[in-house]
Amino acid sequence: MNNDLPQLDNECFQIPDTTKLFPAQRSTHAPRILLLYGSLRERSFSRLMAEEAARLLQTMGAETRMFNPSGLPLPDDAPESHPKVIELRELCTWAEGMVWSSPERHGAMTGIMKSQIDWIPLALGAIRPTQGKTLAVMQVCGGSQSFNAVNQMRVLGRWMRMITIPNQSSVAMAYKEFDEAGRMKPSSYYDRLVDVMEELMKFTLMTRDVSDYLVDRYSERREALAEIQKRAGLDQL
Repeated sequence: MNNDLPQLDNECFQIPDTTKLFPAQRSTHAPRILLLYGSLRERSFSRLMAEEAARLLQTMGAETRMFNPSGLPLPDDAPESHPKVIELRELCTWAEGMVWSSPERHGAMTGIMKSQIDWIPLALGAIRPTQGKTLAVMQVCGGSQSFNAVNQMRVLGRWMRMITIPNQSSVAMAYKEFDEAGRMKPSSYYDRLVDVMEELMKFTLMTRDVSDYLVDRYSERREALAEIQKRAGLDQL
């Protein structure tokens, strides 16, 4: 027992272990990245940007999937057995990293973007669909460049216990940045998108094999031990 820390439960306390942070065996499959976008418009620039991001990720060796939010009910307005809710949650469980791409509307992310995130729980039984996974955030603006949506998504990413990468993308006057075919034009905004996807891939490759260890917490180990001790006490009655 450490006398300087009498409030510490030494049975649950752990010193970070570098052998667990840098395992000898690493996954070799393509990183799995899920992309979400926050608009249902026919020509949705948040979707076009997500599609451009997916092309870059695939070129870098990732496997990508994209969720179409059309038909997803408002949170709590349908049961969790709704097909679109099941689809979204299965994709989140499959993914090792995510990209969130939203327009800025009324100075914030869209309700469509927020609804998708609100349908993702912190835990599905023993499965944690977001915790320890990487996240990149992006936004498109109708006018001058702003960072309101990406800043809000960063807050949500941390709340979902995701590894939200430092870099981000915000495209001003997005209607000028895509051609008629929906492809992003060469620009500093495109270069930043490449930067963000490159960083997402690096962080995903670094952390995916140790994500469970990264989110292993002293407080949760204490709760688990208390539950075990409680059950043992009940069994002895």
